[in-house]
Amino acid sequence: MTYERDPRGPRPVLNKRRRGALAPTLITLGVLIVLGLIASQMWTEVLWYQSVGFTQVYRTELVTKIILFLLGALLMGAVVAVSLIVGYRSRPIYAPVSTEQVGLDRYRESIEPLRRLVGVAVPVVLGLFAGSAASQQWQTVQLWLHRTPFGEKDPQFNLDIGFFVFTLPWLQFLVSFLTAAVFLSAIAALVTHYLYGGLRVQGGGQRLTSAARIHLFVLAGSFLVLRGLDYWLGRYALSVKDSRLITGLTYTDANAGLTSRGVLAGIAVIIALLFIVAAFVERWRLIPLYGTALLVVSAIVIGGIYPAAVQRFQVQPSAQELERAYIDKNIKATRAAYGLDNIKTETYDAQSEADEADLRKSAASIPGIRLQDPSLVGPTFSQLQQIKQYYSFADTLDVDKYEIDGETRDAVVATRELNIDAAPEAQRNWVNDHIVYTHGYGMVAAYGNERTADGRPVFLESSIPTTGKLGEYEPRIYFGENSPNYSIVGAPEGAAPQELDIPDDTAASGQQNYTYTGEGGVKVGSTLRQLLYSIKFQDQNILLSKQVNSESQILYDRTPRERVEKVAPFLTLDGDPYPAVVDGRITWIIDAYTTTSQYPYSRTQTLEDATSDSITATTTAVAALDNTRVNYIRNSVKATVDAYDGSVKLYTWDNDDPILKAWTKVFPNTVEPMSSISADLMSHLRYPEDLFKVQRELLQQYHVTDANAFYSQQDFWTVPDDPTKTQANALQPPYYLTLQMPGTDTTNFSLTSTFIPAGRSRSVLTGFLAVDADAGKEKGKPRDDYGQMRLLQLPKDTVISGPGQVQNSFNSDPDVSYLLNQLQRGNDSSVQRGNLLTLPLANGLLYVQPVYVRGSGSTSYPLLQKVLVSFGDKIGFADDLDGALDQIFGEASTGDDSGDGDGDSGTGGDSGDSGVTTAQQRLQNALDDLQKAFTAGRTAQQNNDWTAYGEAQKDLEEAIQRATAAEAALEAAQTAAGATPSASPSASPSASPAASPSPAASPSNTSGE
Repeated sequence: MTYERDPRGPRPVLNKRRRGALAPTLITLGVLIVLGLIASQMWTEVLWYQSVGFTQVYRTELVTKIILFLLGALLMGAVVAVSLIVGYRSRPIYAPVSTEQVGLDRYRESIEPLRRLVGVAVPVVLGLFAGSAASQQWQTVQLWLHRTPFGEKDPQFNLDIGFFVFTLPWLQFLVSFLTAAVFLSAIAALVTHYLYGGLRVQGGGQRLTSAARIHLFVLAGSFLVLRGLDYWLGRYALSVKDSRLITGLTYTDANAGLTSRGVLAGIAVIIALLFIVAAFVERWRLIPLYGTALLVVSAIVIGGIYPAAVQRFQVQPSAQELERAYIDKNIKATRAAYGLDNIKTETYDAQSEADEADLRKSAASIPGIRLQDPSLVGPTFSQLQQIKQYYSFADTLDVDKYEIDGETRDAVVATRELNIDAAPEAQRNWVNDHIVYTHGYGMVAAYGNERTADGRPVFLESSIPTTGKLGEYEPRIYFGENSPNYSIVGAPEGAAPQELDIPDDTAASGQQNYTYTGEGGVKVGSTLRQLLYSIKFQDQNILLSKQVNSESQILYDRTPRERVEKVAPFLTLDGDPYPAVVDGRITWIIDAYTTTSQYPYSRTQTLEDATSDSITATTTAVAALDNTRVNYIRNSVKATVDAYDGSVKLYTWDNDDPILKAWTKVFPNTVEPMSSISADLMSHLRYPEDLFKVQRELLQQYHVTDANAFYSQQDFWTVPDDPTKTQANALQPPYYLTLQMPGTDTTNFSLTSTFIPAGRSRSVLTGFLAVDADAGKEKGKPRDDYGQMRLLQLPKDTVISGPGQVQNSFNSDPDVSYLLNQLQRGNDSSVQRGNLLTLPLANGLLYVQPVYVRGSGSTSYPLLQKVLVSFGDKIGFADDLDGALDQIFGEASTGDDSGDGDGDSGTGGDSGDSGVTTAQQRLQNALDDLQKAFTAGRTAQQNNDWTAYGEAQKDLEEAIQRATAAEAALEAAQTAAGATPSASPSASPSASPAASPSPAASPSNTSGE
């Protein structure tokens, strides 16, 4: 401590040297911490990419970003720095004497001590911002460097479409970046010259020194040259300009917009030359200023008023005639860009009465109609197949197809994933969360068109360990849609397994453990890597835990979408990855798209709007695409993620896509050829749902191919709202189902949608769209008809009810309404209407809707109890599909029974008295199950076997629920048959729920649930 003189006497102050060293030390320490965090993040990213074998992707992206950052930062910083230096060094030796300069003296004196710092800081800060902006354009630069011709020319400029997709965005970015650099340099020059006297705005005499004039005029000339280039590139940008009518050039754009931009580009370049001349010829100094005023006036008159006048006085009176050619270009380009140019359109004169011969011919396709609604049976899967509370299923399931006993069957599928948040709170700790609870287990699948007698799905794959029709496969799911943020797995050979594998009530611990043997994670056996991941996940336990061993791997970025997004950042991914058992592994399949918004004349739309529907609005399992504007899309890649080891595979699906060709040049050997797709994988590939949504969005307008009809907009369509949902503006989703389209000889696994007139004033059906969604079973080659879109257009004088009208008919029909009220049973149960399917049948259109009943308890789940059908103005409502069809068509509707075991395929008619008999049998079966569950519970209680007791209690609750639903179904069937509801079969008094042993008698649960 030292002392300084002070008028008030000596006083202690901190040593100046120490005080001065503190700030740099803190700054240095802060910089080192930030650099350490950045380095740890980059290092762990490299390790992750190495683990999946896509290091090249990360390296290429990172190097490109770094180069662009450096080039952008250096260019911007250098231009601004040079402008500051030139402005300062060319300042007058003696500042002019004026009132203005006297006021500026104070600012000069204040800035002078900081001048060098400001001269460095301003270019550096601007350079950092510019470098960051430039690095974000890495995809634009790489596509330009590896551009590929489309082989097609645009209709206006006769240039290859690749120019608009690959070259034009790069040129526009380059011009805009240079314009920003020159503009900021000019501001720096103006401020410097004004501050140091080279530029005056007040007083008499010369306002600009010669040095200031040369500096500022050269910058102004450079700016105008760049503006001229921008005007010229703007001519080509008109090809993707959106207007109310179309995307692309309209008559006004082609006949006034192109001319005005060309003239303005020429004027800008001429004035730029005048500025350059005036910079060195003082007597010309005012001429470019007059020219600048002329440019402003020209921009208003030529760029604004002239096109507006052409539009108002020439186009509007004859718009339909003048715009016809441009609408025609837009229609052709849009249909080509969205893959709609090969759609098969057929006029379908739908009838409301079925001819018996046509009906019998079409009856073969009826048994394949999917009745299980994947958006409703998620809770049913959970209650019947969850097994333990730390497992879960998605709330919306997926539809796939499997070959069972030589026959391809639609199936509703899901994976039994780990849900660590549902584990008992007492079992939640760091070790359990990240080392013990690590993976889900098993695939669960149910036949799409079968149910048991009480309405449950008929499972073709279920249970733990897994049993069913899918054969032997690796059931463990370490990579799924609900996997934990990170898990640490693996152990040295001979070490005791730590990872919970499957529940096992015979084991002392109540479970079997497992040790991960895959290579899907990053090795974290070393202290350095443990430190890196402690920093990454901000979790010190990774570094401190003794259970992290020499063979440990850390699994993270585990959802299928995350993994594919990271290894293929150039692709847009479908919002609904789906699982399948492929070659003995559970495999996630994800459709991936290449897109652009630069396809000339093609209609631009927002992906989020096009892919949103009632499903994306009510679930997290299916997502709408992001808010990106595109006017070209191709399903160019099929991606897979192995659920056990997380390995990612990318397969070429569209060999002709120029954008994919460009990206495969950027990242060679990352996308495998289509020939690498195995036959088993091919059998599970399907037409992507989001692509279909985008295409149907376009077909609302672009099913019209005549330019005059398109202009009048009288025949535009819209996708109907989902009639089964209550939220407004929630579109009906497309549905996967097996059907036979008119003009085809076989049934096909298809994706379908319907259309009604635009404006929603009338809800009659105007169109039905289906695409052949089955890729087939041949290795490396999809079926020839895969992706074939078929559009049925109904004549304008044909009145066939749309989905909303059919749903209203179902709800308002007195018999149906009464029977549904019987099923509702007050607060004891609720009726849930399943997806309303539409399919062409017997020269008409058939609507099919499953009806579910769900109890009110916390463990209740939907049971398929009834089926509604509509054909023309007729409605059928019965326990199964054939019973409902018989009410409309008669016995000719009955198809072959496709059920097996104890399943009810929904094709064995039981309307009328047989329906009562069936309902009575279902009720008796439920009561028998209730009696068995009660007896099992009492026996378990007497033997102090509380595990068995708990299972019996669960069976008892399910039996009570089924009995309640069956009793309601019996009353409804008796009413429908015209009989007086009779007394229900009764079980013995001991089967009453009140007689069941009290749960309070059981000891606390120690089984791990």
